[in-house]
Amino acid sequence: MAKEQFWETKSLEELTPAEWESLCDGCARCCLYKLEDEEGYIYTTRVVCRYLDLEKCHCTAYETRSVVMPTCVTLDAEKVNTLGWLPPTCAYRLLAVGKGLPPWHPLVCGDPQEVHRVGVSVRNFAIPDDEVNMDKLEDFIFDGYESYGD
Repeated sequence: MAKEQFWETKSLEELTPAEWESLCDGCARCCLYKLEDEEGYIYTTRVVCRYLDLEKCHCTAYETRSVVMPTCVTLDAEKVNTLGWLPPTCAYRLLAVGKGLPPWHPLVCGDPQEVHRVGVSVRNFAIPDDEVNMDKLEDFIFDGYESYGD
């Protein structure tokens, strides 16, 4: 019988900081800019923060992200349940509702590049915010979280 993994036995609130960080699959979908209409509907764009390394899909200013980018949300166990814009593949979101991790998740498959190979990450899809006219952000709205990427 396979040994149970920490994400199968602990709640999000019980995780150590290292366990919490390891749940991030590196897709960077949460880094995509969102727009909200008058009815509260959230639209996701192809535009990401300039601090996202698009090849690695990691923040280059991670430790100071909420300082250098004040709109960046620092995710915690409490916020997971209130942020409806988290991608449906987000490990934090999945675990919060009692689901397991997908087979391409680095903790499951052991390969942090798999998220890119299966087209879940924003690699080869996203555009840095310093390369677009942010007054025209609505021009970069895309429909859904279908596979995009490699």
